Amino acid sequence: MIPMIQSKDNQKYKLWLKLKTKKYRDQTGLFLVYGKTLVELAKSHLIVEEIITSDETYEGTLIDSKLIKTLSVTETVYDTLAVCKKITKPIKSDKILILDDIQNPDNLGALLRSARAFGFRHVVISLDSADYYNDKTIRASAGSLFDLYLERKDIQLFIQTYQKKGYLAFGADAHDSKSKPIKGQPFMLVLGNEGHGLNPSTKSILDGFIRIETEGVESLNVAVAGSILMYEWSRL
Repeated sequence: MIPMIQSKDNQKYKLWLKLKTKKYRDQTGLFLVYGKTLVELAKSHLIVEEIITSDETYEGTLIDSKLIKTLSVTETVYDTLAVCKKITKPIKSDKILILDDIQNPDNLGALLRSARAFGFRHVVISLDSADYYNDKTIRASAGSLFDLYLERKDIQLFIQTYQKKGYLAFGADAHDSKSKPIKGQPFMLVLGNEGHGLNPSTKSILDGFIRIETEGVESLNVAVAGSILMYEWSRL
């Protein structure tokens, strides 16, 4: 029987603690998933390296409950978490979601959940966007990120590359345009930053813009607006 981890000097524990930071997640290609529901989902996608638990009835590396609290990133302390590998398999999609400097992990996670629901299986975020593997992003996505092809790139270069492949690029913006997605033609939906919208350098290369008509409010949260557009355009 493997003994319970009880010391803060344990080397594995020290590694797990570092995975709370984006820097170390990027260095190792690993991230943490919290709670049995997400752990089981991660297991089904074959990305789990190790399960850590203070629940003696659950299979995994046993750890003292006081230590597992220090691994938590929320007020809610989960008794089980998993160390997972960053694995994203290429998926060819005729609908691509592109996020231009989305800063809020909750917004990013909600958009990933909608992307999975409405068939935008390929998601590309800008270099300055929030982290896919932030705990808030993972929880807000309800694990949907495990089913998506995720990339972090220079999005202007990406958009131009895919335009050459026949994709049209449309941005959510306050100003509408006559150009809209065409049934049967692949396209990219581009959403901008929560406060500033689309970067000028991004707007300058898009094929068109779409505005959501609202009553009584000036604008919608980017996750809400993006979800509406993905739903509407999923039917094309």
